[in-house]
Amino acid sequence: MPLTPSRDVFITCAVTGAGDTTGRSDKVPVTPRQIADACLEANAEGAAVVHIHVRDPQTGKAARHPDLYAEVVEYIRESGQDMVLNLTAGMGGDLTLGSPDSPLPPAEKGTDMVGAEERLEHVAKLLPEICTLDCGTMNFGEGDYIMVNTPSMLLAMARGMQALGIRPEIEAFDTGHILLARWLQSQGVLDDPIMIQLCMGIPWGAPDDLTTFMAMRQAVPADWTVSAFSIGRNQLPYVGLAVAGGCHVRVGLEDNIWLGKGQLATNGDLVAQARKTIEGTGARLLSPAEVREKLKLQKRWA
Repeated sequence: MPLTPSRDVFITCAVTGAGDTTGRSDKVPVTPRQIADACLEANAEGAAVVHIHVRDPQTGKAARHPDLYAEVVEYIRESGQDMVLNLTAGMGGDLTLGSPDSPLPPAEKGTDMVGAEERLEHVAKLLPEICTLDCGTMNFGEGDYIMVNTPSMLLAMARGMQALGIRPEIEAFDTGHILLARWLQSQGVLDDPIMIQLCMGIPWGAPDDLTTFMAMRQAVPADWTVSAFSIGRNQLPYVGLAVAGGCHVRVGLEDNIWLGKGQLATNGDLVAQARKTIEGTGARLLSPAEVREKLKLQKRWA
């Protein structure tokens, strides 16, 4: 499949994530108000889509309570700024084994496994335009933590999203995840237009070298909408690579806390830098309204 550079590009800003970054940067938003403000800042710099996790306001650790999501979304809606809301549905699939010698029972700390309906509880309550569907199971980090997303779980979650009229953003961390997404399409649970995010450079998923990126990109069906990003120091270089590969772009503090060597970034800083790169290629940034039209999204809030 021949690839051509993107001419119309939207930026997604992943503003906080679930990783242990709050101890390394005081710019990572933690409270619902801070997360909402980060979304507003990113949107003002050119991000049409904001990807939202929530954190425990007291500890800064990853959380998934629907009330925290509701608080973030309410702050955004009250602001009057227009942006496409993309809520994570990745939480609730966390398995940490006991140890190499005694893997069962799973460790209580780090394990949070719930059913498909509970993983979508906040999505059903708040009805964002987009929510994520992590399309595969994989190791994370160097310990015993596994991100668990079995085919039957993904099928149930995709059916739930479809029934709610919410567009899944498939998150693919390796080539096999794209095959799993294509299988979901064959099961009739992914409506057109299908949207996929290529998540590069996450250990132990697909590395972010050019050859692997091209293999991932070529594995995606030609009629799907594709976005791509990498993490850490390669986040900003990947903006140009994504555009050259015919993709949309994701940046944000979920994936990278640095603007440059020794310089901590805000979400607004990262979006502004991505915008410069995109516009420097001659591409045009899409507005939230244009993203909704392109992806046939339902905006159910004023």
